[in-house]
Amino acid sequence: MQTTSSVATIQAVVNTASEGQNSTVPPTWGSLHPYQTNVLGTVLAITGNVLISISLNIQKYTHVRLLCQESPMPYYKSKLWWCGIVLMGMGELGNFAAYGFAPATLVAPLGCVSVIASAAISVVFLKETLRSSDILGGSLAVLGTYLLVTFAINVQQEITATKIHKYIVSWQFLFYLALEFILFVILLYLYKRRGMKHIVLLLLISSLLASLSVISVKAVSGMVTSSIKGQIQFQYPIFYVMLIIMITSCIFQVQFLNQAMRLYNATEVVPINFVFFTTSAIIAEQRNTEKIQPELSNINSYGTVHDGEQTADSPSEDAK
Repeated sequence: MQTTSSVATIQAVVNTASEGQNSTVPPTWGSLHPYQTNVLGTVLAITGNVLISISLNIQKYTHVRLLCQESPMPYYKSKLWWCGIVLMGMGELGNFAAYGFAPATLVAPLGCVSVIASAAISVVFLKETLRSSDILGGSLAVLGTYLLVTFAINVQQEITATKIHKYIVSWQFLFYLALEFILFVILLYLYKRRGMKHIVLLLLISSLLASLSVISVKAVSGMVTSSIKGQIQFQYPIFYVMLIIMITSCIFQVQFLNQAMRLYNATEVVPINFVFFTTSAIIAEQRNTEKIQPELSNINSYGTVHDGEQTADSPSEDAK
Protein backbone atom coordinates (compact mmCIF):
# COMPACT_ATOMS: atom_id res chain seq x y z
CA MET A 1 0.00 0.00 0.00
CA GLN A 2 2.83 2.37 0.88
CA THR A 3 4.56 1.62 -2.43
CA THR A 4 1.33 2.22 -4.35
CA SER A 5 0.75 5.55 -2.63
CA SER A 6 4.36 6.62 -3.33
CA VAL A 7 3.97 5.79 -7.02
CA ALA A 8 0.71 7.76 -7.12
CA THR A 9 2.39 10.74 -5.46
CA ILE A 10 5.31 10.68 -7.92
CA GLN A 11 2.87 10.41 -10.85
CA ALA A 12 0.92 13.41 -9.56
CA VAL A 13 4.12 15.45 -9.26
CA VAL A 14 5.12 14.50 -12.83
CA ASN A 15 1.68 15.44 -14.19
CA THR A 16 1.79 18.78 -12.37
CA ALA A 17 5.24 19.53 -13.75
CA SER A 18 4.11 18.56 -17.25
CA GLU A 19 1.08 20.83 -17.05
CA GLY A 20 3.27 23.71 -15.89
CA GLN A 21 5.72 23.09 -18.73
CA ASN A 22 2.95 22.91 -21.32
CA SER A 23 1.46 26.17 -20.10
CA THR A 24 4.66 27.99 -21.08
CA VAL A 25 4.61 26.73 -24.69
CA PRO A 26 4.00 29.67 -27.04
CA PRO A 27 0.75 29.57 -29.01
CA THR A 28 0.81 28.27 -32.56
CA TRP A 29 -0.75 29.92 -35.61
CA GLY A 30 -3.80 27.74 -35.22
CA SER A 31 -4.42 29.05 -31.68
CA LEU A 32 -4.18 32.73 -32.63
CA HIS A 33 -7.30 34.84 -32.20
CA PRO A 34 -8.92 35.93 -35.51
CA TYR A 35 -8.16 39.54 -34.58
CA GLN A 36 -4.45 38.70 -34.21
CA THR A 37 -4.32 36.96 -37.60
CA ASN A 38 -6.06 39.93 -39.23
CA VAL A 39 -3.56 42.34 -37.68
CA LEU A 40 -0.67 40.18 -38.88
CA GLY A 41 -2.16 40.04 -42.38
CA THR A 42 -2.66 43.82 -42.35
CA VAL A 43 0.97 44.50 -41.36
CA LEU A 44 2.25 42.15 -44.06
CA ALA A 45 -0.02 43.75 -46.69
CA ILE A 46 1.03 47.30 -45.78
CA THR A 47 4.73 46.39 -45.88
CA GLY A 48 4.30 44.61 -49.19
CA ASN A 49 2.41 47.52 -50.79
CA VAL A 50 5.10 50.02 -49.73
CA LEU A 51 7.72 47.85 -51.46
CA ILE A 52 5.50 47.59 -54.54
CA SER A 53 5.12 51.38 -54.74
CA ILE A 54 8.91 51.78 -54.59
CA SER A 55 9.25 49.09 -57.25
CA LEU A 56 6.80 50.76 -59.65
CA ASN A 57 8.57 54.08 -59.40
CA ILE A 58 11.96 52.44 -60.02
CA GLN A 59 10.52 50.82 -63.14
CA LYS A 60 9.05 54.16 -64.25
CA TYR A 61 12.42 55.85 -63.72
CA THR A 62 14.04 53.12 -65.82
CA HIS A 63 11.62 53.76 -68.70
CA VAL A 64 12.21 57.52 -68.50
CA ARG A 65 16.00 57.11 -68.50
CA LEU A 66 15.93 54.69 -71.44
CA LEU A 67 13.79 57.08 -73.49
CA CYS A 68 16.46 59.77 -73.05
CA GLN A 69 19.09 57.59 -74.73
CA GLU A 70 19.78 57.80 -78.45
CA SER A 71 19.56 54.05 -78.95
CA PRO A 72 17.52 52.75 -76.02
CA MET A 73 17.83 49.09 -75.17
CA PRO A 74 14.84 46.98 -74.08
CA TYR A 75 13.82 47.71 -70.51
CA TYR A 76 14.14 44.06 -69.49
CA LYS A 77 17.90 44.29 -70.12
CA SER A 78 18.32 47.06 -67.55
CA LYS A 79 19.75 46.12 -64.16
CA LEU A 80 17.81 48.93 -62.50
CA TRP A 81 14.56 47.56 -63.90
CA TRP A 82 15.37 44.15 -62.48
CA CYS A 83 16.02 45.77 -59.09
CA GLY A 84 12.47 47.08 -59.27
CA ILE A 85 11.20 43.63 -60.20
CA VAL A 86 13.01 42.10 -57.20
CA LEU A 87 11.38 44.67 -54.90
CA MET A 88 8.02 43.92 -56.48
CA GLY A 89 8.60 40.22 -55.87
CA MET A 90 9.34 40.92 -52.21
CA GLY A 91 6.23 43.07 -51.94
CA GLU A 92 4.06 40.45 -53.61
CA LEU A 93 5.55 37.87 -51.26
CA GLY A 94 4.32 39.99 -48.35
CA ASN A 95 0.86 40.15 -49.95
CA PHE A 96 1.00 36.39 -50.53
CA ALA A 97 1.63 35.81 -46.83
CA ALA A 98 -1.09 38.33 -45.94
CA TYR A 99 -3.69 36.38 -47.92
CA GLY A 100 -2.84 33.35 -45.78
CA PHE A 101 -3.79 35.19 -42.58
CA ALA A 102 -6.59 37.54 -43.62
CA PRO A 103 -9.46 37.49 -46.15
CA ALA A 104 -8.98 39.13 -49.56
CA THR A 105 -11.68 41.71 -48.72
CA LEU A 106 -9.28 43.01 -46.06
CA VAL A 107 -5.95 42.62 -47.88
CA ALA A 108 -6.88 43.93 -51.35
CA PRO A 109 -8.16 47.38 -50.25
CA LEU A 110 -4.88 47.98 -48.43
CA GLY A 111 -3.37 48.54 -51.86
CA CYS A 112 -4.37 52.13 -51.11
CA VAL A 113 -1.04 52.30 -49.25
CA SER A 114 0.80 51.86 -52.55
CA VAL A 115 -1.28 54.68 -54.10
CA ILE A 116 -0.32 57.19 -51.39
CA ALA A 117 3.31 56.05 -51.21
CA SER A 118 3.69 56.04 -55.00
CA ALA A 119 2.24 59.54 -55.28
CA ALA A 120 4.73 60.86 -52.74
CA ILE A 121 7.69 59.06 -54.34
CA SER A 122 6.80 60.10 -57.90
CA VAL A 123 6.46 63.76 -56.91
CA VAL A 124 9.71 63.88 -54.93
CA PHE A 125 11.99 61.73 -57.08
CA LEU A 126 10.39 61.66 -60.55
CA LYS A 127 9.33 65.34 -60.40
CA GLU A 128 5.80 64.52 -61.54
CA THR A 129 3.05 67.07 -60.98
CA LEU A 130 0.60 66.46 -58.15
CA ARG A 131 -2.75 67.93 -59.14
CA SER A 132 -5.67 68.80 -56.89
CA SER A 133 -7.62 65.94 -58.48
CA ASP A 134 -4.84 63.55 -57.38
CA ILE A 135 -5.16 64.75 -53.79
CA LEU A 136 -8.95 64.39 -53.92
CA GLY A 137 -8.69 60.93 -55.44
CA GLY A 138 -6.16 59.83 -52.83
CA SER A 139 -8.40 61.08 -50.03
CA LEU A 140 -11.39 59.21 -51.45
CA ALA A 141 -9.24 56.07 -51.81
CA VAL A 142 -8.26 56.28 -48.13
CA LEU A 143 -11.90 56.79 -47.13
CA GLY A 144 -13.05 53.89 -49.30
CA THR A 145 -10.34 51.65 -47.85
CA TYR A 146 -11.43 52.53 -44.32
CA LEU A 147 -15.07 51.69 -45.12
CA LEU A 148 -14.17 48.42 -46.83
CA VAL A 149 -11.91 47.27 -44.00
CA THR A 150 -14.38 48.35 -41.32
CA PHE A 151 -17.52 46.78 -42.73
CA ALA A 152 -16.12 43.84 -44.67
CA ILE A 153 -17.10 40.31 -43.65
CA ASN A 154 -14.60 38.80 -41.23
CA VAL A 155 -14.30 35.32 -42.75
CA GLN A 156 -12.02 32.95 -40.89
CA GLN A 157 -11.75 29.44 -42.25
CA GLU A 158 -9.13 26.97 -43.32
CA ILE A 159 -8.73 26.60 -47.08
CA THR A 160 -8.08 23.05 -48.21
CA ALA A 161 -7.62 21.39 -51.58
CA THR A 162 -11.03 19.73 -51.32
CA LYS A 163 -12.80 23.07 -50.84
CA ILE A 164 -10.87 24.66 -53.70
CA HIS A 165 -11.77 21.77 -56.01
CA LYS A 166 -15.47 22.10 -55.15
CA TYR A 167 -15.26 25.82 -55.78
CA ILE A 168 -13.65 25.75 -59.25
CA VAL A 169 -16.11 23.16 -60.61
CA SER A 170 -19.17 25.11 -59.43
CA TRP A 171 -21.33 26.77 -62.07
CA GLN A 172 -20.91 30.19 -60.41
CA PHE A 173 -17.16 30.14 -60.87
CA LEU A 174 -17.35 28.68 -64.38
CA PHE A 175 -19.81 31.42 -65.41
CA TYR A 176 -17.58 34.08 -63.86
CA LEU A 177 -14.52 32.63 -65.60
CA ALA A 178 -16.32 32.53 -68.97
CA LEU A 179 -17.29 36.22 -68.67
CA GLU A 180 -13.71 37.13 -67.80
CA PHE A 181 -12.37 35.15 -70.74
CA ILE A 182 -14.74 36.81 -73.23
CA LEU A 183 -13.90 40.29 -71.94
CA PHE A 184 -10.18 39.51 -71.95
CA VAL A 185 -10.30 38.31 -75.58
CA ILE A 186 -12.13 41.50 -76.64
CA LEU A 187 -9.64 43.76 -74.87
CA LEU A 188 -6.68 41.80 -76.20
CA TYR A 189 -8.07 42.11 -79.74
CA LEU A 190 -8.35 45.88 -79.35
CA TYR A 191 -4.80 46.01 -78.01
CA LYS A 192 -3.13 43.73 -80.57
CA ARG A 193 -5.15 44.25 -83.74
CA ARG A 194 -6.42 47.79 -83.34
CA GLY A 195 -3.30 49.13 -81.67
CA MET A 196 -5.26 50.74 -78.83
CA LYS A 197 -2.99 51.51 -75.87
CA HIS A 198 -5.23 53.68 -73.71
CA ILE A 199 -4.43 53.56 -70.02
CA VAL A 200 -7.89 52.19 -69.16
CA LEU A 201 -7.54 49.39 -71.72
CA LEU A 202 -4.11 48.34 -70.46
CA LEU A 203 -5.12 48.39 -66.80
CA LEU A 204 -8.39 46.56 -67.48
CA ILE A 205 -6.39 43.72 -69.00
CA SER A 206 -4.06 43.82 -66.02
CA SER A 207 -6.99 43.76 -63.57
CA LEU A 208 -8.59 40.75 -65.29
CA LEU A 209 -5.32 38.90 -64.85
CA ALA A 210 -5.19 40.21 -61.27
CA SER A 211 -8.52 38.57 -60.44
CA LEU A 212 -7.01 35.20 -61.37
CA SER A 213 -3.95 36.13 -59.32
CA VAL A 214 -6.08 36.87 -56.26
CA ILE A 215 -7.98 33.58 -56.55
CA SER A 216 -4.81 31.52 -57.06
CA VAL A 217 -2.78 33.38 -54.42
CA LYS A 218 -5.56 33.00 -51.86
CA ALA A 219 -5.83 29.29 -52.69
CA VAL A 220 -2.08 28.58 -52.61
CA SER A 221 -1.40 30.64 -49.48
CA GLY A 222 -4.40 29.11 -47.73
CA MET A 223 -3.28 25.57 -48.56
CA VAL A 224 0.28 26.37 -47.43
CA THR A 225 -1.08 27.75 -44.14
CA SER A 226 -3.22 24.62 -43.66
CA SER A 227 -0.17 22.46 -44.36
CA ILE A 228 1.86 24.35 -41.74
CA LYS A 229 -0.94 23.76 -39.24
CA GLY A 230 -0.76 20.00 -39.88
CA GLN A 231 -3.20 19.36 -42.74
CA ILE A 232 -0.76 18.60 -45.57
CA GLN A 233 -2.11 19.78 -48.95
CA PHE A 234 0.91 19.29 -51.20
CA GLN A 235 -0.17 15.86 -52.41
CA TYR A 236 -3.23 17.26 -54.22
CA PRO A 237 -2.85 18.22 -57.92
CA ILE A 238 -5.06 21.29 -57.44
CA PHE A 239 -2.27 22.90 -55.40
CA TYR A 240 0.14 22.79 -58.35
CA VAL A 241 -2.56 23.88 -60.81
CA MET A 242 -3.21 26.98 -58.69
CA LEU A 243 0.54 27.56 -58.34
CA ILE A 244 0.98 27.56 -62.14
CA ILE A 245 -2.00 29.91 -62.58
CA MET A 246 -0.58 32.24 -59.93
CA ILE A 247 2.87 32.45 -61.55
CA THR A 248 1.53 32.80 -65.12
CA SER A 249 -1.06 35.46 -64.30
CA CYS A 250 1.49 37.48 -62.30
CA ILE A 251 4.00 37.45 -65.17
CA PHE A 252 1.51 38.73 -67.77
CA GLN A 253 0.04 41.18 -65.28
CA VAL A 254 3.49 42.74 -64.80
CA GLN A 255 3.94 42.96 -68.58
CA PHE A 256 0.78 45.02 -69.16
CA LEU A 257 1.40 47.10 -66.04
CA ASN A 258 4.87 47.98 -67.34
CA GLN A 259 3.38 48.94 -70.69
CA ALA A 260 1.11 51.40 -68.89
CA MET A 261 3.99 52.70 -66.75
CA ARG A 262 6.06 53.30 -69.88
CA LEU A 263 3.36 55.38 -71.60
CA TYR A 264 1.77 57.22 -68.66
CA ASN A 265 2.77 58.88 -65.38
CA ALA A 266 2.89 56.88 -62.16
CA THR A 267 0.39 59.28 -60.56
CA GLU A 268 -2.12 58.14 -63.20
CA VAL A 269 -1.29 54.44 -63.46
CA VAL A 270 -1.12 53.49 -59.78
CA PRO A 271 -4.51 54.93 -58.65
CA ILE A 272 -6.42 53.52 -61.66
CA ASN A 273 -4.71 50.16 -61.24
CA PHE A 274 -5.61 50.18 -57.54
CA VAL A 275 -9.31 50.76 -58.31
CA PHE A 276 -9.47 48.06 -60.98
CA PHE A 277 -7.43 45.57 -58.96
CA THR A 278 -9.45 46.08 -55.76
CA THR A 279 -12.74 45.75 -57.62
CA SER A 280 -11.69 42.53 -59.36
CA ALA A 281 -10.27 41.11 -56.12
CA ILE A 282 -13.47 41.79 -54.15
CA ILE A 283 -15.66 40.32 -56.91
CA ALA A 284 -13.46 37.23 -57.08
CA GLU A 285 -13.49 36.86 -53.28
CA GLN A 286 -17.27 37.34 -53.23
CA ARG A 287 -17.69 34.38 -55.60
CA ASN A 288 -15.36 32.42 -53.34
CA THR A 289 -17.28 33.40 -50.19
CA GLU A 290 -20.68 32.45 -51.57
CA LYS A 291 -19.55 28.94 -52.41
CA ILE A 292 -17.18 27.68 -49.73
CA GLN A 293 -17.28 30.03 -46.77
CA PRO A 294 -19.30 29.43 -43.58
CA GLU A 295 -22.90 30.59 -43.19
CA LEU A 296 -23.42 34.28 -42.56
CA SER A 297 -24.92 33.52 -39.16
CA ASN A 298 -21.49 32.36 -38.05
CA ILE A 299 -19.60 35.35 -39.44
CA ASN A 300 -18.85 38.56 -37.61
CA SER A 301 -17.91 41.84 -39.21
CA TYR A 302 -14.78 43.72 -38.23
CA GLY A 303 -15.29 45.59 -35.01
CA THR A 304 -18.34 43.61 -33.92
CA VAL A 305 -18.66 41.67 -30.68
CA HIS A 306 -18.46 37.91 -31.00
CA ASP A 307 -21.37 35.83 -29.75
CA GLY A 308 -19.42 34.40 -26.85
CA GLU A 309 -18.20 37.80 -25.73
CA GLN A 310 -21.67 39.32 -26.05
CA THR A 311 -23.18 36.54 -23.94
CA ALA A 312 -20.59 36.98 -21.24
CA ASP A 313 -20.88 40.77 -21.06
CA SER A 314 -24.63 41.24 -21.43
CA PRO A 315 -27.43 39.83 -19.28
CA SER A 316 -29.38 36.92 -20.64
CA GLU A 317 -32.93 37.13 -21.87
CA ASP A 318 -34.15 35.10 -18.86
CA ALA A 319 -32.57 37.54 -16.46
CA LYS A 320 -34.32 40.41 -18.20
